[in-house]
Amino acid sequence: MQIQQLTYFVAVALNRHFTRAADETGVSQPTLSKQIRVLENTLGTPLFTRDRGPIELTTAGEALLPHAQRILIEVEAAERTVGEVAGLRRGRVRLGATPSMCDGLLPEVLAQFHRQHPHIEMEVHEGGSRVLTRELVEGRLDVALLIAPLQSVDTDIETTPVLRERLVLASHRDADVPDHLSIADLKGLPLVMFREGYDLREVTWRACTEAGFLPTLAIEGGEMGGVLRFVEAGLGHAVVPAMVLPSRPALRSSTLDSPSLERIIAIAHRPMRSLPLAVRAFVSDLRTHLDEA
Repeated sequence: MQIQQLTYFVAVALNRHFTRAADETGVSQPTLSKQIRVLENTLGTPLFTRDRGPIELTTAGEALLPHAQRILIEVEAAERTVGEVAGLRRGRVRLGATPSMCDGLLPEVLAQFHRQHPHIEMEVHEGGSRVLTRELVEGRLDVALLIAPLQSVDTDIETTPVLRERLVLASHRDADVPDHLSIADLKGLPLVMFREGYDLREVTWRACTEAGFLPTLAIEGGEMGGVLRFVEAGLGHAVVPAMVLPSRPALRSSTLDSPSLERIIAIAHRPMRSLPLAVRAFVSDLRTHLDEA
């Protein structure tokens, strides 16, 4: 069984068409078909049905497909790692992060890493934890900073809690709001609420309902940047991570007690041994920075 044969097999399995698979892999259709037959002979069983109509996977083909895809992912990672070994002179890191991390600690981390490794490309995906988890499982991200615990996580994904994120009430700097509030004090206070499916919306809503009331919504449906700008405009208050406020001089924060609100930030990625060298270097630098934060 050869890597190239698995490449041809996966291409046919995904396209369900030998000619399209040949075009995609850059070989002639007879060459691809021959290599598929060699693979089937090696395994001792057909992998595709070749009757009239669309090509379908046999039971053996269905069983082989996820293993073949994983092998090809590992091979690609190995090739990237070998290509990067020479002093980390090149490489790419595909990073996912929640909006609070993008607005808080992450810019400093990225700037420091770029100074040390100027030729490594950084690709940042900003999104909610559910979206980032899905992209990580599907192989579109190398590493992600998101809210723990994760839901519906692939067994290959490793998560390490690295930071406890304190939530505070953000208000306009001239607002008449105490420095310390209980959750019950939010009753009747006009709140700028994040959009549906946003972690912070769910945390805020749950805290209010557990305190026996529904939040009063001044405006809703925003992302992190929009919510903070709405609060700066005096449209209401918002429950946000404390780390996003130092760069917002027009805002002030009030500590939330009884109970306090916190979230756990975790680093998530596939096993370190399978990560390209550039990604491993970034994860190591990120952990060091967060330990010192």
